[in-house]
Amino acid sequence: MPDRTLEALGLATVPLLEPLTYPGPPVPGPTLLAGDRLLPLRPAPGGLGRWRVAQGRAETELDEALAALGQAPAAERFAVLALGSNAAPGQVRHKLTRLGLPAVVPVTPAAVGGLGVGVSAHISRPGYVAAAPYADEAAEARLWVTWLDDGQLRAVDGTELPNYGRALLPAARFPVRLPGGERLPFAYVYYNARGVLSLSPAGGRPLPHTPDQPALLARLLAASPRLHDLLGPTPRDWVARAGADAAAREAGTRIFREEGWLLPERAFAAYDTGAGTG
Repeated sequence: MPDRTLEALGLATVPLLEPLTYPGPPVPGPTLLAGDRLLPLRPAPGGLGRWRVAQGRAETELDEALAALGQAPAAERFAVLALGSNAAPGQVRHKLTRLGLPAVVPVTPAAVGGLGVGVSAHISRPGYVAAAPYADEAAEARLWVTWLDDGQLRAVDGTELPNYGRALLPAARFPVRLPGGERLPFAYVYYNARGVLSLSPAGGRPLPHTPDQPALLARLLAASPRLHDLLGPTPRDWVARAGADAAAREAGTRIFREEGWLLPERAFAAYDTGAGTG
């Protein structure tokens, strides 16, 4: 039987601990993250709960596999779009287990209309600059859906807010299509509360997200002498300084705005759930 552990599959990377690896390797296809293992998931008629989970040579329905693990069925889970490290099983396992929650999460690829993937307009606590969505009627993004239970959703809220808001996107404007053709009536997404970056001042196009974090940081350092002086000269220096010093992160984030790179993203605010407020 093949070794399906994250370590054996090369998917154990945790960008929170190794910022230059952001966003980390995503799942290769539909899967069930089951603690330290990643089990293949195959679309089947009847909805997500009827999809087939491969465990060795045997297959079971997803809801049966979840029940055997003592976890909530598909119908009690929330579809949450993942753009960056939340699609990396090593990062998801780390986020959940450090809070004492089970790292049992179905993950499916998805095609999402009306949405592009840019670069967050802030420097994260570990020091990397993360991905963030922006509305674009002409775009279609290849993303992932993480299917979180109530406790997991609240835990992920705690890792994203207040820099991000959580919006509930309607299918009429942001259609989400799963493998096999099923369309979701809605899905959640975390969006950056400040907006996304553009290296073209005065309302240019969003800077596209890249999975190569060192290349992104090198580009930002080259584009701003002030960032170079604050966090440079190299991407490794950037994450070391930003990860160790909240004041440096705040100053770098302020430089984004002062350089004229900030593109406010207002489309998602209309669908904000108010998660984490009150």
